[in-house]
Amino acid sequence: MYGGGGYTMVAYSLNLLERIEFYMLFLVYMCNWGIYYFLLFGSDEVSAIVIDLGSHTCKAGYAGEDAPKAVFPSVVGSIDEMETDDADNSNKNSGSAPDSKAKGKCKFYVGSQELGFRRDHMEVLSPVKDGIVVDWDMVENIWDHAMRKCLLIDPKEHPMLFAEPCSNSQQQREKTAEIMFEKYQVPALFLAKNAVLTSFASGRATSLVVDCGGGSTTVAPVHDGYVLQKAVSTSPIGGDFLSDCLLKSLESKGLSIKPRYAFKRKEVRPGEFQIVDLDFPNTTESYKLYSQRVIVSDIKECVCRAPDTPYDDTSYSNIPMTQYELPDGQTIEIGADRFKIPDILFNPTLSLTIPGMESFVEMATSARGLPQMVIESISKCDVDIRRELYSSILLSGGTASMQQLKERLEKDLLEGSPQAARVKVLASGNATERRFSVWIGGSILASLGSFQQMWFSKSEFEEHGASYIQRKCP
Repeated sequence: MYGGGGYTMVAYSLNLLERIEFYMLFLVYMCNWGIYYFLLFGSDEVSAIVIDLGSHTCKAGYAGEDAPKAVFPSVVGSIDEMETDDADNSNKNSGSAPDSKAKGKCKFYVGSQELGFRRDHMEVLSPVKDGIVVDWDMVENIWDHAMRKCLLIDPKEHPMLFAEPCSNSQQQREKTAEIMFEKYQVPALFLAKNAVLTSFASGRATSLVVDCGGGSTTVAPVHDGYVLQKAVSTSPIGGDFLSDCLLKSLESKGLSIKPRYAFKRKEVRPGEFQIVDLDFPNTTESYKLYSQRVIVSDIKECVCRAPDTPYDDTSYSNIPMTQYELPDGQTIEIGADRFKIPDILFNPTLSLTIPGMESFVEMATSARGLPQMVIESISKCDVDIRRELYSSILLSGGTASMQQLKERLEKDLLEGSPQAARVKVLASGNATERRFSVWIGGSILASLGSFQQMWFSKSEFEEHGASYIQRKCP
């Protein structure tokens, strides 16, 4: 089942138990522990929690399971208490739900249900920018929601494994450790790079991970379980940007995307309904955009697919139209945009041809396409491992689930890579595995008996301080 030396196998063909078996052997090899070391640690005794806070969604669940139990938006609804009326202030004092918390002058709302309910003056904000936390109060509210509201656990009783971006700074890592040990009193903590966990999920120790997320796209080489930081490449072009491009393109054609809160269905006759527009003048622009993005994201997932060749208006002008029914009952037809929007991943300047996207000139012109990012990243690695990286390119992330993306990337790489390279792009045929590959890798890692020695424990934190996490979680 396992290949010699390189730990090669058919990607994603293993079930969870087989992957766990592989990593028992892999971790024993990596850490130079005895082959029977894992027998000393029963993985059933450790109920670790795995949390992956991405720029688009937060995934949380129990180690050893094949999918996260909780998946919800990683944005937060925020209301400035100074702008609310006396009724809102009295509601705050009368006791709020555990996932809506007052912090200073702001009240935060977390989770799909809370964000789905429109509130006057509620802004929708992201605590994560370019993979880095910019607002720790919001992040703590997201963690609270995941642990206490969704998983219904006491964090004092569970070790925590957090996925982190390759670009995470030492200051951010130490801040995470301080909050986890001082506020949540967790018994143990581990921080693992997103790319490493994706590689683990596929059963590989060495690979090139192409992570197409909501806020950005990252290409990171992993060698023997470690990220090669000097060769990591990032782009601001992610799923949210593609959704915004599709929204602007539809609006330029006179198609209106009504948020769900902006209308109601009124029954005029038995079985016959009429759409009645609703007006809420105190709705913020950020909440309107969030509500529209939810709809447009579904349109993108349903009808868009990467074109076989670089997009141009002439070739796709007579493409057959595809219908999509909006929540308000309106049926729209989408033609060339089905192929144009995904091709922005390969040619970011294409976004500048969409009316309303002119303000992103600097970002679009500086960003590189996926094939260029892959080739540049591999060329920065040691020549001895380039061949293996070309043959182990892993696609992950929600945006990577787009139809024909794998085939198009492989085709472009075959044309642009060195002749001696054997290009192979690997992606799970299961959309859930592709979308949650980072979390699944964390689930595998944290459930291994042989991994238990690697946790950063609370006693080590108290003895050495937060900076010790750099040593325990390289």
